[in-house]
Amino acid sequence: MAYNTNRIEGSQLSEDQRRYIFETQTVSGEGLSVDDITETTNHFRAFDAMIDGYQDRITSDTLKEYHPLLKSGTSDAAKPWLAVGDWKTVANEVGGSATSDPKAVDNDITELLAVTPERTTFEDICNFHHRFESIHPFQDGNGRVGRLVMFQQCMQNDVLPFIVLDEQKAFYYRGLQQYDNEPDFLRETFRSFQDAYLARYAKFVPNNF
Repeated sequence: MAYNTNRIEGSQLSEDQRRYIFETQTVSGEGLSVDDITETTNHFRAFDAMIDGYQDRITSDTLKEYHPLLKSGTSDAAKPWLAVGDWKTVANEVGGSATSDPKAVDNDITELLAVTPERTTFEDICNFHHRFESIHPFQDGNGRVGRLVMFQQCMQNDVLPFIVLDEQKAFYYRGLQQYDNEPDFLRETFRSFQDAYLARYAKFVPNNF
């Protein structure tokens, strides 16, 4: 997941390089970005934190706690206006589309959490992710936070989890952009990710799964 979620956002580290960072805390290669390395190790910590508290209710504080876990120590974190660990202060967009005004973010996130059922279905999780990315509450790191939360929601609700694959990010972006008119684009893309996840990890799961 650390490989794919960061690769989607532009990281140049290979899957093997991320594996070396995870297993040995070392990495080799030319022209490596310090931010790529930092964001990889940050994602390991954020994922561990999510696993440790995966049964906890997802709140605004949860989102704000994940954000600095993912962004701390990066060059972005040194920019005061980027507001690591808090809602955005400058208007942004995603895929060329406008997102929530900074002043409206807190209310929009509160409303999103309020209308999300306590027990969420696969479709609810898709709805939540699309709406979260449409709000784009942070200055940067929204995709990584959103995909981490999706994984948590799946585990909370006995939905087969999945990883959004970098090699199919064009379908992922299309699904987000056209969700209001064709929600099945995103849902079917996520179902294909579920199939890929199960195929890769089924051998580690007891037979009575």
